[in-house]
Order: sequence, then structure tokens, then C-alpha cells
Amino acid sequence: MTCSEAIIKRIRDLCNEREISINKLATISGITQSTLNNIIQGTNKSPGLTTLYRIATGLNMTVAELLDFPEMNETVFEE
Repeated sequence: MTCSEAIIKRIRDLCNEREISINKLATISGITQSTLNNIIQGTNKSPGLTTLYRIATGLNMTVAELLDFPEMNETVFEE
């Protein structure tokens, strides 16, 4: 699993757990739906720290909590 795939899975899993749509996450995170869609669709394979911070904040978590999950620890980082 690549880093991008791991982040996509994490965002989808968290949205499912919280029963919110990707669109709702974009709204509460203060980022555009197109930005979040580009991440989810894999168009943007390297979301910036500010974007990850906004997503984490929208989910009431820290960036560390957002990125602390088993798949990320097993990830192959792209160069």
C-alpha cells in the first residue's frame, strides 16, 4: 500500500465511522470539495501538511492521530 492509498483509506474509514460524507468533511474542514475529491480520487498523491491539519481538525483530531493507524506503518513511501 502506498502512502496515498493509506491516507485515502484512513479518510474514508473515518468518514464512515462518523457517518459523514466526503462533502461534509470538506465543509467542516474548511477546504474545498474539489481539493478533498482530488485526494480521495488519487489525483493529489501528496496532500500538504496544512490540508492534513484541516482534515484532522474537521474530524476533531490531531494530525498525529490522523496519521497513526496500522496501514500507515506498513506503507511504502513514494519518492
